[in-house]
Amino acid sequence: MKIPWKQAQLPDLRKLMTRKVRLIVLPLAGLSLVVFFAIYYVFWMPISVPEPAGKVVAIPRGASFKAVADTLERDGVIRSKLAFQLAGRVLGYTKSIKVGKYLFHSGLSNSTILKDINEGRSRIIISVTIPEGWRMDMIAKRFARDLGVDAEKILAVCRDSAYIASKGFHATSLEGYLMPDTYNFYWQTDEMEIVERMVDGFKTFLVDSLKERVRVSSLTLNQVLTLASIVEGESDVDAELPLIAGVYLNRLRMNMKLEADPTIEYLLPNGPRRLRFADLRIDSPYNTYLNYGLPPGPVNNPGRKSILSVLYPDKSKYLYFVATGVGGHHFSKTYAEHEKAVRAYKRVRREMRKYRNQGG
Repeated sequence: MKIPWKQAQLPDLRKLMTRKVRLIVLPLAGLSLVVFFAIYYVFWMPISVPEPAGKVVAIPRGASFKAVADTLERDGVIRSKLAFQLAGRVLGYTKSIKVGKYLFHSGLSNSTILKDINEGRSRIIISVTIPEGWRMDMIAKRFARDLGVDAEKILAVCRDSAYIASKGFHATSLEGYLMPDTYNFYWQTDEMEIVERMVDGFKTFLVDSLKERVRVSSLTLNQVLTLASIVEGESDVDAELPLIAGVYLNRLRMNMKLEADPTIEYLLPNGPRRLRFADLRIDSPYNTYLNYGLPPGPVNNPGRKSILSVLYPDKSKYLYFVATGVGGHHFSKTYAEHEKAVRAYKRVRREMRKYRNQGG
């Protein structure tokens, strides 16, 4: 039996249709894979950071999105800055970048890093310790070193009369009002925020009971801090602080010159160092060897214990004190007793110097 011509051609038509489908579907499938891989590469492909412990990257103030991409590529945190910039534009993460130092580990994608630098989640917290008795300029330099900020801007805030008045302080600067402590900041935190945190630390410490203690004393808050700064500079033995505060309060009540070395050290541009007799003649309202009463303001930023020692001093009849040479001070009621203690101190110093010279 003969097969009709049209029926004979049907298998060839099916084969032709199959070939056409392949010619369309396979390129589309290939194109889809390429597109998917490109999207995966741009947004979600994990990145391997060269350092096992992660890579620290600094994003400074004013850095453009392009500059951030350049830094991340240079430090090996991203593969391609072009892909990173494309992802940033698509996701809308090019404008609000958080300043700070970031720690990036392996396994992150462009989208994860972009979200991170916009929210600041991986920023490193930097602890900065400000010891008791440091002056404003020393504090400003410490923050400049550890946080990469401008020391002069910190000092400008501390001397801003409008800012000081807004805090309710009657002072010419914030010397004495910056609470020594350990503070946690992000790298390049704004200078105003740094000062604000330290002032808030002081205001938190000055609870209502202490404010009342200041009110019933014979001193203003600025005078309390001024005397506390002197006490802070005199001793690092906590148990002595209330006794030293009591000595100075006794001298104030008797209208005696305070003759406090910390007020002279405050005037030395190259201090702290051992004082010379010439230093005691420096013409300044801060020189308590020449002037009666308290100096115009604090000579450092006292810690909590020194402030409390002024508000709760030990009552005694002592008017003098001198270092023992082996730690702590000797306290005297009369000048004759004081001179004897001074001679003893000088003798200890000579013996210690002799011991050191002999290689002891």
